[in-house]
Amino acid sequence: MLAEEIKDLIQENYRQLLKSRDFTPRYGQRLMIAEIAKQLAVIGGANVPQKGHPTSHASESGSFNKSAPVQAADLHKAPICVIEAGTGTGKTLAYLLATIPLAQTLNLKVVIATATVALQEQVILKDIPELLSGSELDFSVALAKGRGRYVCLSKLDLLLEPTDSLQAMLGLYEVESVNLGEADARLYQEMLDALAEGSWDGDRDSWKRPIAEQEWRPLTVENASCLGARCSNFRQCVFFKARESLDNSDVIVGNHDLVLSDLALGGGVILPEPSNCIYIFDEAHHLPIKSNNHFAASIRIRSTRAWLERTGDLISQLLAEDFIPVDSQSSFEKLHSILQPRLEEYWQMLQPIFLNEGEIRDKRSRYTFPQGIVPAEVRGAAGNLFSAFSQLAGLFGNIAEEIAIELEEANDLSRKELAEQFYPVIGGAQRRAEASALLWLAYSQEDDCAKPPVARWMTYLEDDTQIETILSASPVLAADNLSEKLWEQCAGAVLTSATLSSLGNFNLLKLKAGLPESTFFLSIPSPFDFGRAATFAVPNMECEPSDTESHTEFIVAALPHLLTEPVAALMLFSSRRQMVDVIERLPDDFQSIVLCQDDYQKAQLLKHHRQRIDQGLNSLIFGLASFAEGVDLPGHYCEHVLIAKIPFAVPDDPIEMTLSTWIEQQGQNPFMTLAVPDAAFRLVQASGRLLRSESDSGRITLFDERLFTKRYGKQILASLPPYRQERIQIPRA
Repeated sequence: MLAEEIKDLIQENYRQLLKSRDFTPRYGQRLMIAEIAKQLAVIGGANVPQKGHPTSHASESGSFNKSAPVQAADLHKAPICVIEAGTGTGKTLAYLLATIPLAQTLNLKVVIATATVALQEQVILKDIPELLSGSELDFSVALAKGRGRYVCLSKLDLLLEPTDSLQAMLGLYEVESVNLGEADARLYQEMLDALAEGSWDGDRDSWKRPIAEQEWRPLTVENASCLGARCSNFRQCVFFKARESLDNSDVIVGNHDLVLSDLALGGGVILPEPSNCIYIFDEAHHLPIKSNNHFAASIRIRSTRAWLERTGDLISQLLAEDFIPVDSQSSFEKLHSILQPRLEEYWQMLQPIFLNEGEIRDKRSRYTFPQGIVPAEVRGAAGNLFSAFSQLAGLFGNIAEEIAIELEEANDLSRKELAEQFYPVIGGAQRRAEASALLWLAYSQEDDCAKPPVARWMTYLEDDTQIETILSASPVLAADNLSEKLWEQCAGAVLTSATLSSLGNFNLLKLKAGLPESTFFLSIPSPFDFGRAATFAVPNMECEPSDTESHTEFIVAALPHLLTEPVAALMLFSSRRQMVDVIERLPDDFQSIVLCQDDYQKAQLLKHHRQRIDQGLNSLIFGLASFAEGVDLPGHYCEHVLIAKIPFAVPDDPIEMTLSTWIEQQGQNPFMTLAVPDAAFRLVQASGRLLRSESDSGRITLFDERLFTKRYGKQILASLPPYRQERIQIPRA
């Protein structure tokens, strides 16, 4: 069982927190604290695993049931705890209270990863300060960000005082413009002065005003372009100072992308070593998709050919500055003479596939290789390109080492500065060559038929000036990468969100995230009284969404009947085309109250909506999938959520297509295994935009009768929260 002193510490701090904040004890929150603490306790050996049902209970007084059984666990595996905690549970404080005392006892770091900036800010600015001030817990906190959020001092110096040699090199290589405008020069000088006087820490987010991307991008470097300890500004480097603070902090707050970037680099590069961390993934339903994105690869054939030409100019510049021997230039020219014609041959090989099989849409077409299998001749040619790009990456790596040696040994200060300026550009070239090699490797390999395949597809783009071909490859499941780099490496992990299950089980999450068999699962319902607070209505429509014209016309006719003043509503669409069509066909008075996501940035649109409501005006938001989660419009800001149809995923997505085919080959029905659970999950999220607090109330309307007429629809309906259900009749014009 969990060591008594840790258990007592958690209980006592929970009681103090409730008292100090005048919080009402919540059964779900107590249960979540108890289960996380119990499951993670096996890390330190304080918990003796016992076989039994993986569910424990917390008593109404807030104390933990000491006799509750513990899930059987393998002591050689990290404990993974998945807890779905409905809106209103108070899950953030629950996982903080449960993990921090245990982690401190075991000398481990707690890494909290969120999927959105809004939640990250809530954890840092609200939840953690509440816990520190309302309890006796004492721990240090750091906010973790990637290199791209910090200014590079060397780049800042370079932009303000570029050398003639570097001007010429960057101009040839087209890395970035160094011909600063007057406004840019003023901004960069202002930054340099602020750093010197200590009024700015070099973090983009802490600058006194927003910085445009085109202004910020020249100021940062990637991992491959960083000199690290060899840099003349290393002692003052704001990124490494921030990185050092992570080593000295008990709790690190970051995001999913940062954690995945660190894992992709091998772990322990940006964040502490995974084996020293307990990870908490809030909004964990995003993790599989984000993981696939991090381990995907792509290449633009035309752009790559142009890049190779510019790289030849870079090599010539390095030779002229005597940074590389003639042999390096000869090696590059040999590779260049191989790569350019092979890329052209590859394009010629792909063209017939596009012409015969590609799905043409205006000046864009895409072709997904069935089951991810590319033709043998395409695979063989990709193998040759993989070999050549690997050699090119190796050449750049050798050049980078030569420049690094020059940095350490050169006595001439101006030459040392020039070497320091060349290094990031070479590092960037090495990274691009490595990324290209990864794509060609993915296209050259045959997948293991016993495992999920890699999705491979081509995109053809045409504009007025050029034609571009993009080759892409991605895992269809995050399972292997997450298993190898996270679940098998970390000390422990908690995955939580308001929505993680689908159709009453966690099978879809287990499949996509590759969670170990020993994973503990628990669903804690929301404390909201759904039946009292919300009505879930489906109109009698006599048409299905597949009849797009009739479906759109029905929505247009129904909205004036469904939305009575004052209007404070959100309508969610699965199709941008339908969203636009509905707007265009609405009466003028209704068009005037619509705020469409295509016309504003998300934060700006939500702010505008709140201002309208506060002024007593009508406001109706039209949004796509991104508005089905992370939108918090409590109380009178949203009293009606309308959903165009059951939110099935886009059927032509290359990853979903490839995964569906593989699922079918395993003897399963991909529609019932993937599409229906995913749609049910999305519908729960979309409908969840209505009730954001226990005092909220309102209506949800779904324009899709399949919820009642199809067998799968009834399964989806049964998985929704227990709203009060209605079938309604819309008057015909």
